Amino acid sequence: MTILVAYVPRPEGQAALDKGIEIAKSTKEHLVVVNASPGGAKEDASLADVQDYERVQELLANTGLSVEVKQFVRGKNAVEEIEALVGSLQVSLLIIGLRRRSPVGKLIMGSVAQELLLSVSCPVLAVKSAT
Repeated sequence: MTILVAYVPRPEGQAALDKGIEIAKSTKEHLVVVNASPGGAKEDASLADVQDYERVQELLANTGLSVEVKQFVRGKNAVEEIEALVGSLQVSLLIIGLRRRSPVGKLIMGSVAQELLLSVSCPVLAVKSAT
């Protein structure tokens, strides 16, 4: 089985990654970390840059776990990419990070976390960052 972490280069993404490492160590499961963005002309804060991507790979290399890091920028949104991975891998748990948002902010902007909670076929663990 596989633990899938939806990673973004923000505190909530780091919290999800830390929890994924912790659980994968205790269960001895394969860990897949995914960062996804549709790409395009506008800048996307959820897309990990080269330095952050390398930092994550280095952190994972030192865990002793069976790990894989994937980054997708191919026109699909993060929810579509994660749903596809859940469908193609034997995912026992999806871990997502939550950030604080007002109810109005969620209404206007939507929520990737909410979409994932409602759409994926595996258990989802939502974690918050300490900050």
